Amino acid sequence: MLTPVLLAGGSGTRLWPLSRAAHPKQFQPLLGASSLLQATLERLAGQAMARPIVVCQQDHRFLVAEQLREIGVTADIILEPEGRNTAPAIALAALCQSRRDPEGCLLVLPADHYLADPAALHAVLVPAETAARSGQLVALGVRPHTAETGYGYIEIDGDIATAIEATEARPIMRFVEKPDRETAERFVREGRHLWNSGMFTMRADRYLEELSSWCPAIFDAVTAAWDGLHVDLDFMRVETTRFLACPADSIDYAVMERTDRVAVVPLASGWSDVGSWQALWESAEHDKHGNALAGDVLIEAVEESLIYSESRLVAALGVSGLIVVETADAVLVADREQSQAVKGLVARLRAQGREEGEIHRRVYRPWGSYERLHRGPRFQVKYIRVRPTGRLSLQKHHHRAEHWVVVSGTARVTRGDECFLLTENQSTYIPLGMVHRLENPGHIDLEMIEVQSGSYLGEDDIQRLDDSYRRE
Repeated sequence: MLTPVLLAGGSGTRLWPLSRAAHPKQFQPLLGASSLLQATLERLAGQAMARPIVVCQQDHRFLVAEQLREIGVTADIILEPEGRNTAPAIALAALCQSRRDPEGCLLVLPADHYLADPAALHAVLVPAETAARSGQLVALGVRPHTAETGYGYIEIDGDIATAIEATEARPIMRFVEKPDRETAERFVREGRHLWNSGMFTMRADRYLEELSSWCPAIFDAVTAAWDGLHVDLDFMRVETTRFLACPADSIDYAVMERTDRVAVVPLASGWSDVGSWQALWESAEHDKHGNALAGDVLIEAVEESLIYSESRLVAALGVSGLIVVETADAVLVADREQSQAVKGLVARLRAQGREEGEIHRRVYRPWGSYERLHRGPRFQVKYIRVRPTGRLSLQKHHHRAEHWVVVSGTARVTRGDECFLLTENQSTYIPLGMVHRLENPGHIDLEMIEVQSGSYLGEDDIQRLDDSYRRE
């Protein structure tokens, strides 16, 4: 039985402004109603799988937990203090698997990729697991349909069509890093090269053996961090200082390109890493003019474009080959062929200290979310949503007072020594310095408007006195 391992630590900056550091692409419903993370698990439906393992950054832990809860999946969630690329992340999963069964097989899956044909993946799981149980580290290689220069390639012995028809593991002749256009075109013509998808099967003990041989610095740091593991609510936390001493490297550089115990199983499944707006446009459904549209969009004489609206009407007239993405606080307009360069824009935003490069106007918290509606000199208006049983920390502010108006649902309010309920159209006032807490004791979402006023309105003006979610 395979153990799914979801690598959910990516930042997805090439899909800005939709994907940002605080809420990256794996948590976004880019190609359907489910997020990419949820879809990664859902495509395994009907297959005999062990309890999944999810490796993510600690700042995203509550997003992961909530999205798993929404689809009814329980998993071991391992938190990385900081991302160190795929080699250490997979090592953490292998150490977790070793607690259950050291010879158990991992099915490593990036949580932010897209697969058009899950049945094609199902068809290769048995040969991939068989090869992994024999001691091989097995890559799932995707049959290329274009001369893509943004992916690594895997060369096999023989032609891809025969290998796909045979549905069996093949020896890897060599790994090729991202090629230039001419080389990529030759690879597609020759029919012996697969895209390196970042999906793997391997025994947990075999991966740790290979990592120990080829990258002892990573192995030693990760195992030391694992030895300091402690459980925090529903999460597994490794020891921070030891993990931060771990070198950052991918599984490809650290292990796969060095060992001779590797194989590949070819896969033809309509795969994409959704690594840019161009890649998303290619994977999305198109209208008869080649447009991929989402949200409140009105077009006339538009061709071969991706237009995404999050919060308002977007109208386009007489354009071709564009990316237009609207969110509540930012709009991107780009030539579709230049969409890889979006990462540079995000770097500029960060250099300027602008929050649009890091967070959305809607910010998710373990109890729900808040969205800033308006901000002016000495005041700010927020929309707050608290899930059933959600409760904010017991806290106080040193620089602001707050007015709360309940829009729907029921609020339990702690204010100083008082504790009382508020329902729709009722309100209360929290003076500056007053200890307070907001909770939702009901069975539906609590929605309310908060008006803040004071000399400083930053999120760091929160002194937490008690927190159910153990945040620092």
